[in-house]
Amino acid sequence: MAAVLACGEGAALSHRSAAALLGLLDPASGSIEVSVPTLSGRKPRLGIRVHRRASLGPESFTSRHRIPVTTVAQTISDLRGAVSPAQLRRAIRQAEALGLRTGLDKGSERTQSELEHLFLRLCRRHRLPAPEVNVRIGSRIVDFLWRRQRLVVETDGYRFHRGSQAFEDDHERDLELRSLGYDIVRLTYRQVTTTPDRVISAVAEALLN
Repeated sequence: MAAVLACGEGAALSHRSAAALLGLLDPASGSIEVSVPTLSGRKPRLGIRVHRRASLGPESFTSRHRIPVTTVAQTISDLRGAVSPAQLRRAIRQAEALGLRTGLDKGSERTQSELEHLFLRLCRRHRLPAPEVNVRIGSRIVDFLWRRQRLVVETDGYRFHRGSQAFEDDHERDLELRSLGYDIVRLTYRQVTTTPDRVISAVAEALLN
């Protein structure tokens, strides 16, 4: 609380510090992270890392134990790129286990899922040709398409691909796409987040074939 009060009106715990307060990650050593709703300079304070965020509105903040803190959804968004993929995954899973809203299925990105967003970012980072996203082939909507190479990549989140019916649907989908002359690469959340080099190598190799 002292760190938040020290940063003035509208300040709130954020990033890794918020994740710890919300029970998404274990507490970490180091500076306490606080977001303030302004871009103007504030005097640095020892032991506090200030994030100036003029674009954040009141809906991005809540309170826990009477301490102002970013919401679970905002905290998870802030953690992306600030912690390791494994830590981000742990925070998301913990939020889901607690029944908290993660904000990951709002559709705010062009793609339909957070997993697709992560894969797109991976492709950009490794300078792969940009795929078409969420496009129709026959009766199916595919996640990613390299049309000239006739390659489809499907990113399979467990939430939407669990169970026997989903298993059968996925195989039926693959048969249809292959009958139309497309190669399919299926990737899981674990593969995209924990073995990105192997993922990129597999996709790059498929694009060359």
